[in-house]
Amino acid sequence: MQKNNNDISLTVISLISAKLSDLAQLFKLRLGSLVVFSSLIGYLLLAPTFDFFALLMLSVGGFLVTGAANAFNQIFEKDVDSLMVRTMNRPLPTGRMSPVEASLWAGIAAVLGLIILTVFFNLAAGLLSALSLIIYSFIYTPLKRVHPIAVFVGAIPGALPPMIGAVAYSGLIGNTAIYLFVLQFIWQFPHFWAIAWVAYEDYLRADIMLLPSVGGKTRNSALNILIYTVTLIPITVVLYFLGYFNSIALVVLLFAAVVFLIPAVKLMNDTSDENARKVMFASFFYLPVALIGLLIDKIIF
Repeated sequence: MQKNNNDISLTVISLISAKLSDLAQLFKLRLGSLVVFSSLIGYLLLAPTFDFFALLMLSVGGFLVTGAANAFNQIFEKDVDSLMVRTMNRPLPTGRMSPVEASLWAGIAAVLGLIILTVFFNLAAGLLSALSLIIYSFIYTPLKRVHPIAVFVGAIPGALPPMIGAVAYSGLIGNTAIYLFVLQFIWQFPHFWAIAWVAYEDYLRADIMLLPSVGGKTRNSALNILIYTVTLIPITVVLYFLGYFNSIALVVLLFAAVVFLIPAVKLMNDTSDENARKVMFASFFYLPVALIGLLIDKIIF
């Protein structure tokens, strides 16, 4: 009898663990972490004091809305995901979760997240979050299989998190919210394209077009990646002279941009997957380092 009870307990625990793992995949929690992090930095850049409860609510609301957007994305791309090696083991393509169940989880997360951001912060933060969810899930997602302009469209919700964080504190789209949006918007292009380059064959199987060149992995695509990466440097300098941040942020942002730029130059000279992968990793380096640099600059000055 004891053995049967233990077996039942282990089965229940295994089922719960499997469900939680599927939800983590559906909501893309690792991606959500970077989104929430940038939102928290946006809030902290304006907040005069450290408010743990506010940061907790912003994190929860951000994770829920981001998770909902990712879930809707996977619902719409269920058949597409089944064609790509990197996505075919997700809950929906494998049948571990039905589209109806995924829609239920996505709907609950979206409603709860938007309520939290609106009630605990302000209507502007809630509306911007709703806008981000709508653009990502219902415009960017289907557009990926139509035209590379999807990258431009996807860069908008991709750049909104730090703006949402700033607006969550102030209730207004002020200068800090705008310059954070601009920096993250420009960053999105080489980031997106580097990922699209590395996963090009996978995307090709699913008829997804993200690279800026018709030929795909070409010098023209590498040139576009280089141009947008270089653009981060003059934009940083201009923002500094306009007084949006001080010398510490200037040094950190320029350092991060140069680290980002080096593999982009190498990709221009040698259009290999290995160099594209280095650009991708450099993009992951740039954003958190730049945001932390801005926060340190604000704390010191």
